[in-house]
Amino acid sequence: QLQASGGGLVQAGGSLRLSCAASGRTFSSYGMAWFRQAPGREREFVASINWSGGSTYSADSVTGRFTISRDNAKNTLYLQMNSLKPEDTAVYYCAATTRYSSNYYYQRQPGGYDYWGQGTQVTVSS
Repeated sequence: QLQASGGGLVQAGGSLRLSCAASGRTFSSYGMAWFRQAPGREREFVASINWSGGSTYSADSVTGRFTISRDNAKNTLYLQMNSLKPEDTAVYYCAATTRYSSNYYYQRQPGGYDYWGQGTQVTVSS
């Protein structure tokens, strides 16, 4: 089970840190990712991370502003979001997969993830 938190309302240029707490003993074996979905749009890949945290990948739209990380001792995934823009406004979802691929194409596909959190709303005002 995944529980996302940390969303909120922030002004453009501000920062937020999202957290995703996972239950169970196998968190460290999962590849993880963040996706987001704005109203009227498809779910969009944001960033992914392998089981150890040693490999990360992010969408071009957030590279240099967002950082994904994980703490396996705490069973928690993070997304540090800096320099937020109004277009970052969306519901953010964390996801886990037992089938993590080193191929970036597959990391971007929502269908490649087995478990999803409930989502946390991020709103960036201009």
